Amino acid sequence: MADPRVALQLYTVREPAGKDFAGTLRQVAEAGYPAVEFAGYGGLSPERVRDLLGELGLVAAGTHTGIDELQRDLAGIVRLHHTVGCAFCTVPSLPGRYSRDEAGFAQAGRDLEAVGRSLAGEGITLGYHNHAHEFVRCGERYGLDVLYAHSDPAYVKAELDAFWAKRGGVDPAAYVRQLGARCALIHIKDMTAAGDFAEIGAGVLDFQPLFAAGDAVGTRWYIVEQDSCQRPPLESVQISLDNLRKWGRV
Repeated sequence: MADPRVALQLYTVREPAGKDFAGTLRQVAEAGYPAVEFAGYGGLSPERVRDLLGELGLVAAGTHTGIDELQRDLAGIVRLHHTVGCAFCTVPSLPGRYSRDEAGFAQAGRDLEAVGRSLAGEGITLGYHNHAHEFVRCGERYGLDVLYAHSDPAYVKAELDAFWAKRGGVDPAAYVRQLGARCALIHIKDMTAAGDFAEIGAGVLDFQPLFAAGDAVGTRWYIVEQDSCQRPPLESVQISLDNLRKWGRV
């Protein structure tokens, strides 16, 4: 995979997927998405998910898997990733036991590295997905900087969420460049002038510097996500993809 590619985070379509997971995945493929990032599997077995991906011509770009689940059942998570052919596993957020201060972010970094080392031995790359609160100041650094400073970049990559970085007061493109090769994945979502979620190209974020930064550092996947939609989710993800296509990103 020489060029970065576009995927859809299935959390965006969780409402229709909760009623018909396979049917929703089919609609995502028909919309033109080449890949998906999982946030649940609709109660299907890994084998059925693998077969469904094959039937629809979709690639498993990654998963969102909690650190508690990884620590509790690493072997099961590894088996799932191997079965569906997925090389990226991203922790979407930190549980409440990690305090939002320097000590908490440092401990999170160490814990993530321990899991990342185990996954790396199985050919799986661990990542961490930010929200806005990781950009709280811890002395001269952001909390997210502390987390990454206490984890080896060989074992803990970044899935930089551009919307939440912006909400946290950071220029997403500049932060991607700061992360460098560590930024393996980028969540792309747009923002209205009021700070709400919007389809890609329907808001105020400037994606061209973000794409330039991601391309420069070797980002592997640009992953569309919209935490909430003001129209039917499948309609929203189609708008986002259509605009990405206009920009030559698909």
